[in-house]
Amino acid sequence: MMAELKRDLVGMYVHQHWPYRHPYAARTWTEGDWRGYAEGLCALGYNAVMIWPVLETMPSPLPASDRAHLEKLQRVVAALQRELGMAVYIALCPNVAPVDEVARRAPFEERHFFYSDRRVDPGDRDAVADMLRRRAELLEPLKAADGVVIIDSDPGGYPGSTNEEFATLLAGHRRLLDGLRPGIELVYWMHAGWQSYARFYATGEFHWGKPEEFVDQLERLAALDLEPWGMANGLEFARQLGLEERVVCYRYGVIEGEPSFPTTNFSGQRAFEAGAQRGPRGVMGNAQTHCLQLPNTLAFARGATGGQLGDGDYLELASRLMPGREREIVGAWRAMASRDQLEVRDARGALSEVIDAARRGSTRTGDLEGLLFGDPVRFLEDLAAQLEVRAACGDFVALAGGAEAREALGRFAAVAAAWQRRHGYRNQWGWSRMLRALESVGAPDLDRELEPEPVGATPFEQVQSHYFRTETRTVRLLEAMRRYADGEASP
Repeated sequence: MMAELKRDLVGMYVHQHWPYRHPYAARTWTEGDWRGYAEGLCALGYNAVMIWPVLETMPSPLPASDRAHLEKLQRVVAALQRELGMAVYIALCPNVAPVDEVARRAPFEERHFFYSDRRVDPGDRDAVADMLRRRAELLEPLKAADGVVIIDSDPGGYPGSTNEEFATLLAGHRRLLDGLRPGIELVYWMHAGWQSYARFYATGEFHWGKPEEFVDQLERLAALDLEPWGMANGLEFARQLGLEERVVCYRYGVIEGEPSFPTTNFSGQRAFEAGAQRGPRGVMGNAQTHCLQLPNTLAFARGATGGQLGDGDYLELASRLMPGREREIVGAWRAMASRDQLEVRDARGALSEVIDAARRGSTRTGDLEGLLFGDPVRFLEDLAAQLEVRAACGDFVALAGGAEAREALGRFAAVAAAWQRRHGYRNQWGWSRMLRALESVGAPDLDRELEPEPVGATPFEQVQSHYFRTETRTVRLLEAMRRYADGEASP
């Protein structure tokens, strides 16, 4: 018999993979940050949060930074549930564990995931038992959470592994959760597919899972005693087996893709329409740099709650952030998505007086001030810095392949590096028009960063090496851009 599951969820995934600066990276948030952000989410129509606490890289014995992080999240979970009435879910990878001696070299806030992780062989019973034992200890402070969500891939998987082994992994987690607190929901997050990632690790070639493999996985889970259990995604496959009432739809990447260079997105209708594509139990979006993604956060919520979305809604949001400054703020948001260089520069210019006023302390904040993470000046300066990067990128793209490309690339690299130093993000940077323009330059240093050679004796090692190097790709790309612009690397 199906256990009673929470319904009508409108959720936000707080992803904590990347170590970068406050308040851009959720790892760095204080309890006050969490409260202010969650209050803002509730005001926009959200009622659920999923948190990835990155337990997978926490070494044993537990360092002080990791213990403090878990204790903080314990208090956060309690506050979100009791004071705001939100549902809270914890995300886990299925078979990722730390390399203890590597993980303990950095405190939690600075630790790179792919510098310190390993894959546990799901066919090794002793290794799986040890992983589950350690997870039970780490989840103890978080056992008040409504559920634990386990993804079937990215990151996760093992060369040659099968759906049967993944089902056994979930059954092991079910027993773990029952030992912590009866009633914790176990959620199967259907993503690329367990066997898809097993093939990826075995061959180095990625392909999405096959429909019959997803159905087979669901049949195996349905045959187990996993109650209470639910699903994230896979509605079309769940319907084939009469399991659709368990499904929350994750509309991944419509608010913000990840990993992505921190930039405010203004995709409006796309995020709105995605939010409206609910599953029987609701819908969830995701962001990586939450403090930057306010317009799309609004758009997604409006779609998810059956509302409307127009120019006035963005103006209202901005007014609830900083009354009287809504036109300049919305103008900056809109310019983020524009290819019109004049619009981008005009929006940047319009912010100058607003920033000066905020620095003098003469700017009021509204009832959604929690979404500003306690610093309206930072919020405005972030908009200005991003518009400067957009403008410089547009200039470089327009001149790529010409005689003035090197100088334009130098200006772009300088303002992009200044913005990167501000937020500290170091992972992947994938702006398509920027990458096409960089490819046209034909500099060896740039080419090596754009198309790195695989490293490793086996496909599994090559995939691991790719993830490892991607952790700091942006800083290497920026340095290669600077060297070329300064004439230190020849075409």
